[in-house]
Amino acid sequence: MLYGIVVFPEKHVQDYANSLRRRHDPHYSAIPAHLTVREAEEWTIEQLQMAVAHLEQITSMLPSFSIHLNRVSTFYPVNHVLYLALQDTVSMQQLHEQLCSGPLAVEAPTYVFTPHLTIGQELSADELHDLYGNLRMQEIDLSTTIDRVHLLYQTDNGSWTAYQSFLLRG
Repeated sequence: MLYGIVVFPEKHVQDYANSLRRRHDPHYSAIPAHLTVREAEEWTIEQLQMAVAHLEQITSMLPSFSIHLNRVSTFYPVNHVLYLALQDTVSMQQLHEQLCSGPLAVEAPTYVFTPHLTIGQELSADELHDLYGNLRMQEIDLSTTIDRVHLLYQTDNGSWTAYQSFLLRG
């Protein structure tokens, strides 16, 4: 089964992101607005059990933190993805490094970890540039507290559901 690890921002951030995702993200109905901490991967039951134990251990030592989303950016030309970017990525980088260690270490990551909240993907180049041109002029000032991580799995219909949530208790 396919599993991934994410954090969900508070409702006001999700509402803002979803107002854009609804039209520009084909995965809008499959998963709520989120920041991916570890990309999805096929796991066996044994790998899942090791992952849960690892997440329990790591999250017991990590404190909650706040992030600030302050602009729209894009991964163009690598990907036609539009996203809300963080003002300071240090806390999310540290969360990623801690969680993606031990049994959750990623051997050969496809991309460098860049914490972000996707608001548009699978866009044509013209659509991406037009949307980016409009959105980068908007003032964005969204803060949210990250106090838990979620281990998700993909269902048969392609949507994502929480397998287990882990409070940051450090």
